[in-house]
Amino acid sequence: MESLQVGSDVMFVLLGAILVLFMHAGFAFLEVGTVREKNQVNALVKIFSDFAVCTVAYFFIGYPLAYGIDFLAPASELAINNGFALVKFFFLLTFAAAIPAIISGGIAERARFYPQIAASIIIVALIYPFFEGLIWNGNLGFQAWLESTTGFAFHDFAGSVVVHAMGGWLALGAVIMLGARQGRYNRSGAASSNFAPSSIPFLALGAWILTVGWFGFNVMSAQSVEGISGLVAMNSLMAMAGGAIAALMAGRADPGFLHNGPLAGLVAVCAGSDIMHPVGSLVVGAIAGVLFVVTFKLAQNRWRIDDVLGVWPLHGLCGAWGGIAAGIFGSELFGGLGQVSLVSQIIGTLAGISVATLGGFAVYGVLKALVGIRLSEEEEFNGADLSIHKISSTSR
Repeated sequence: MESLQVGSDVMFVLLGAILVLFMHAGFAFLEVGTVREKNQVNALVKIFSDFAVCTVAYFFIGYPLAYGIDFLAPASELAINNGFALVKFFFLLTFAAAIPAIISGGIAERARFYPQIAASIIIVALIYPFFEGLIWNGNLGFQAWLESTTGFAFHDFAGSVVVHAMGGWLALGAVIMLGARQGRYNRSGAASSNFAPSSIPFLALGAWILTVGWFGFNVMSAQSVEGISGLVAMNSLMAMAGGAIAALMAGRADPGFLHNGPLAGLVAVCAGSDIMHPVGSLVVGAIAGVLFVVTFKLAQNRWRIDDVLGVWPLHGLCGAWGGIAAGIFGSELFGGLGQVSLVSQIIGTLAGISVATLGGFAVYGVLKALVGIRLSEEEEFNGADLSIHKISSTSR
């Protein structure tokens, strides 16, 4: 029976890893549909390349840093318990590789290809695992300190802060260091209307793939068959619906806002999806949907932050909201299961924002100084990276 249980857990986590792996196709098509047509090939190549290099970086450096475990032992040892440790790595890798996929959407259309690959390696090998280990493995006593101080550790069941806020705030540093795309703003500072999404169907396809895969992201964060909770699935569903409806209304039926609304709700519910009431999740998702629409407009039009897919509002701000919301709607006062502290949630969220923001400016600042991160005017005018198009044309 024990062997059967272990085998079931391996299959459960493996299916979760596959679902989250498929979410990377969602990231790709969301970007493909949003950028201009001349940059679509670059977006596809960038997402797949990032995942490949992140796999190697996380295998040799990132995962050992976060969890103190490496996979250099003989295969006979790695196969113990049906190789559960290996599928757990695969599952957590798909989370780690989501960070560069998030950043990719923010820096699209003007970032150099190979410096971005280098940034992805550094982030997944060092910066993300540092905070991941802090929260999900209790490294450096941070969680123990929170528990002794506030009564409860920081609660982030599926990564509103550990994954999404980290990705969004890392992206903010990259976006600011790069500057706006050519022609994005006119001399008076007004945003140009020539940067509309190139394909709403591709954008919608990306949003649907991400939405479906998100149930693997959230539900299978239990990492065992015994830990499966229908509450997580229902809360994810309600937050998705709340985000979609709120974005539909706040965005005045704009298809770009509509298809990002459910993603905003899902980002926000990750942290507390295992402890909140479904009605609370609906509210959390709805607030996230409005938050995304309002801050996307502010960032693009008033603050002139040229974040192409709006990843800082979507992942950075909605992820931070999710971390704090778990402390509010996860409490028994609002129908949740309790065992969570709002003070702890605020401190943990601010810690994630701090690590990501400092890390983003540091990584992209150093790369900018050493090798440059921005395309030349000619490359940006003709397509996101001429070398990618040259490869594409010579391979036919």
